[in-house]
Order: sequence, then C-alpha cells, then structure tokens
Amino acid sequence: MRQHDGYEGSVTGTKLIATDLACVRGGRTVFEGVSFTLGAGGAVQVEGPNGTGKSSLLRILAGLLDPAGGTLANDFGTAWLGADATLKPGTRLRGELLHWARLDGRPAAAVDAALAAFDLTPLAELPVDVLSSGQRRRAALARVHASGAALWLLDEPGVGLDTASLGLLAAAIAVHRAGGGAVVVATHGDIGVDAPDRLTL
Repeated sequence: MRQHDGYEGSVTGTKLIATDLACVRGGRTVFEGVSFTLGAGGAVQVEGPNGTGKSSLLRILAGLLDPAGGTLANDFGTAWLGADATLKPGTRLRGELLHWARLDGRPAAAVDAALAAFDLTPLAELPVDVLSSGQRRRAALARVHASGAALWLLDEPGVGLDTASLGLLAAAIAVHRAGGGAVVVATHGDIGVDAPDRLTL
C-alpha cells in the first residue's frame, strides 16, 4: 500500500484527472486513451478480462508505475491495495496494523475502527500466521481503511471474501464515500459498489 498525504475528511474540490493514459508492458500496448475524472465521493469500477491492464492502471494511478503516455493529476492522499495481502509473519494482527498506521501518522483509534469495520476485532490479538486467506484479505482492507487516505485504489478486493465479508467491504466503501472519500476498484464482477462510473478496458 502506498499513501500520500493524510485524509482529514475535507477534500472538497479534490480530483483525480486521468487523460489519455497508455500502458506498455513487454513491448506490447496493454491499453491507451484511458481518460476519466474522479471527485470526492465518487467511484470508478474498472472492468475487463485478464490481461487488459486493470492492475497496471491502478498501479499507474498509485504512482507505482509510469504511464507510457498521457497525463495524471491526483490531488488525493492515496492508499493502494494490490493482489497480495502481505502481513509480516510472527506479528499479531492489531500490532501489524498499528505499525503501518503509525507510519501513516494515524492514531490507534483508526486501527480499532478499521478492525471493527471488517469484523476483525475478535481476531485482533491472533498471530497473522493463523489467519485464513479471507481473514488476511480483510486485514489488508483494514490497513487501507486505517490509513486515512481519501482515495482507495483496490485491486480485486473481493478475492477470497465470502458473502458476509463482501457486505462489509461494500459498507466500508459507502461510508468512505459519504465522508468525501473516493475509490477506484478493479474487479471481474459486482462487489456492491453503489452506482460507480464503469471503465471497461
């Protein structure tokens, strides 16, 4: 996960503007001409078959990959969730999330709220090694939640989640947007994001 400036809940007028973005990997043009604008409270759902560049687009938006063409302006503080839910072996769940929250300048209360949002409070003192794949995915989402970033970039966040956990994810995204946050989600199917703008690659 990558975060820029912290989210203080006041992002009026803040925007992400992508203009004619292009991606080239291994000498092959993956996509080109991708343009959209995202404001506070907004959501973009990126869809398309495997290999069309959904993950690469999110990495470009996060500043982790340079575009082959086009321009990107992002005023949001940003948190990125990739495909791997990486947790440090040998740590306890709450302690692991506290570590990252401190790096983001966030209080312990933000971690406790994130644990609650993803129904992880009963697991807070368990070693991360014993968590199931779905629990680890929820933990990674809780890390994004606790970061305080206004823009969430979520790459296939529903992978490994059961129906109840998908409901928690949808609820967390709804609350985030209601508070002025924004989200870009790459997904193969509907995960319950309310009325997103759809971008097909």
